[in-house]
Amino acid sequence: MFYPTDSNMHGLSHDPFKAIVTPRPIGWIGTKGRDGSLNLGPYSFFNAVSDRPKLVMFSSSGRKHSQRNAAETGVFTCNFVSRNLVEQMNLSSATMPYGVNEFELAGLTAKQGELVDAPYVAEAFAVLECKVTELIEPKTLSGEPSESVMVFGEVVGIHIDESIIREGRLDMSIARPVARMGYMDYSEGSDVFELLRPQVPNDLIAAGKG
Repeated sequence: MFYPTDSNMHGLSHDPFKAIVTPRPIGWIGTKGRDGSLNLGPYSFFNAVSDRPKLVMFSSSGRKHSQRNAAETGVFTCNFVSRNLVEQMNLSSATMPYGVNEFELAGLTAKQGELVDAPYVAEAFAVLECKVTELIEPKTLSGEPSESVMVFGEVVGIHIDESIIREGRLDMSIARPVARMGYMDYSEGSDVFELLRPQVPNDLIAAGKG
């Protein structure tokens, strides 16, 4: 099948777009408001975008509380979503009035960041402390602004629970990371296999230099 997205006439019972772009890591974003209120919310439009420097991005569909707080304070945390915390993550996704503490709502412990004035999930296996570098409002082909706001942050500090470290690496069979699929589906990334990059033969390298 094929369909153009301007009409979105796919004929399916649900839009397949987000089911195709999967699995998507979950950015579980912790922020503090100017009024001192704590906020925690999961975002499936999230990813790392650079290693040097270490940059991450989450995209807010509309101007939600995490985006507002990060824009106003310039900092946020990103908390690792593992299988044992998936119910708490889901509870924190509830649409609540501004100022409601989702840490308390989900029965989680909020801890103050070491380098940023933002809370993080104490129970998380790993946490990224981030400082906002820029906010971008993506545009459509016609130049109109979309409904989303992208928040980019540079990672300035990293917390890791040593219980998930084996032989100098994070062991995903222990950490059991959770990712967002399409619809209301999720997946667990503990079934890991290693695949090394292919080595280019020397004769091809020499031919390329010529």
